[in-house]
Amino acid sequence: MRVSLVELVLFAAAAVLVLAALPRCGGGRASRSAVVASWALTPGVLNPVVTQATIGATICRTGWTRTVRPPVSYTNDLKRRQLRVYGLRGPPSAYQEDHLISLELGGHPTDPRNLWPEPYPRASAVDRIENQLNHRVCTGSLTLAAAQRQESALKHEDG
Repeated sequence: MRVSLVELVLFAAAAVLVLAALPRCGGGRASRSAVVASWALTPGVLNPVVTQATIGATICRTGWTRTVRPPVSYTNDLKRRQLRVYGLRGPPSAYQEDHLISLELGGHPTDPRNLWPEPYPRASAVDRIENQLNHRVCTGSLTLAAAQRQESALKHEDG
């Protein structure tokens, strides 16, 4: 049986398409979030009220974040706009409009440069990390600035 050059090229093209469609193997590593915060769109902005000197009256006071958290109507509207800007698809409910520097670590509550659409379930896992960082700041084992840098790196590099 003789195979023409055209048939050979078509077969090779089909094989490439099939291989491209196969799921990628992570080699045993934890997979990274498909979405990371953009340095250009979401560099992170701090709340000027929260400083190392004021943490006892702000982020380390139980319930303080409730006093500065923006309304859902604001974050939902912003999330819809940012999903388009970030080029993300899917329902808005698949994302949490998250503070790049969390309220628990002195992030600005409403500045769009401190908010971005973080996909679930990654958003839930990051919430736990934010709470751990807040605990470390409030117990004095980590400075506020160091915690903010760690959080920024986490969201800009790992999503």
